[in-house]
Amino acid sequence: MADQAFVTLATNDNYAKGAMVLGQSLRNHKTSKQLVVMIGPYVSDPSRAVLRQIYDEVRLVDVLDSGDRAHLAMMKRPDLGVTFTKLHCWALTHYSKCVFMDADTLVVSNVDELFDREELSAAPDPGWPDCFNSGVFVFRPSKETYDKLLQFCTEHGSFDGGDQGVLNAFFSDWATTDINKHLPFIYNLSSVAIYTYAPAFKQFGSNAKVVHFLGNTKPWSYTFDPKARSVRGDVQEASSNPSFLLEWWTVYASSVVPMMNREYGDQPFHSGCEEEETPVPPQPSLSSLERKQRWEQGQADYMGMDSFENIQKKLDAFLK
Repeated sequence: MADQAFVTLATNDNYAKGAMVLGQSLRNHKTSKQLVVMIGPYVSDPSRAVLRQIYDEVRLVDVLDSGDRAHLAMMKRPDLGVTFTKLHCWALTHYSKCVFMDADTLVVSNVDELFDREELSAAPDPGWPDCFNSGVFVFRPSKETYDKLLQFCTEHGSFDGGDQGVLNAFFSDWATTDINKHLPFIYNLSSVAIYTYAPAFKQFGSNAKVVHFLGNTKPWSYTFDPKARSVRGDVQEASSNPSFLLEWWTVYASSVVPMMNREYGDQPFHSGCEEEETPVPPQPSLSSLERKQRWEQGQADYMGMDSFENIQKKLDAFLK
């Protein structure tokens, strides 16, 4: 439908890569909705050109910043201040209903049914389930809501320094009023849940429709060998199940990189794809406490001791 759209946000070229993969994954899974990407002024011209090939609308917006360094420092994520820019999505009033998706999400199945939901529908956050995660949510653009949100920010700020704190405070009845506005977790499956509740991931993970790469390390932070179909990087900073990370890179390498190469022409473009394997230095062993802390932060060693295969072996041994 022309008056319904998936919306995302990219404030720089790295997040633009994520938006490209997200948009392409929506196309690959045959969405019937419009695709909109809001971009900040720091997104380069080549990236903008590629986004225009994938999205129906590329909309330049001002970057809003919460300026709340104290709360962001508490979360160890000073970069989240610019996520306030996400509030611009309520200004897209030429659409009747939209689904916002962070640029670090990946669609692995058609999700057009999300438009059957009402504002504000979202999945619970794995860190505090009475709060929703603002990486995926259904909303209705409205100038009135947009103005109220900006006023709310001015008067109250955000309890976490980012957009999620603002939106949870503004839509404060989400946890208790209407269960129909609680999206199933498969629409915003996060890495934290994969490692903190492995049996549930084993049971329901294959039904995932949207994967959210939470944490500091994003898919584009790694490197990829297309021939070997392998992803390499700091495994201690891994942010999701390896199969999902591989799927992100497969979309990026097969669809996005050719477009980027055309736009850059003779200019050098570092795609992150490598032709040859390079040895990965061994990682230092972790104490039990350090390993626990990394789990709690969603930074498990998914390619090593915390791989799903190893977790499964421990579960099988325990159940026997």
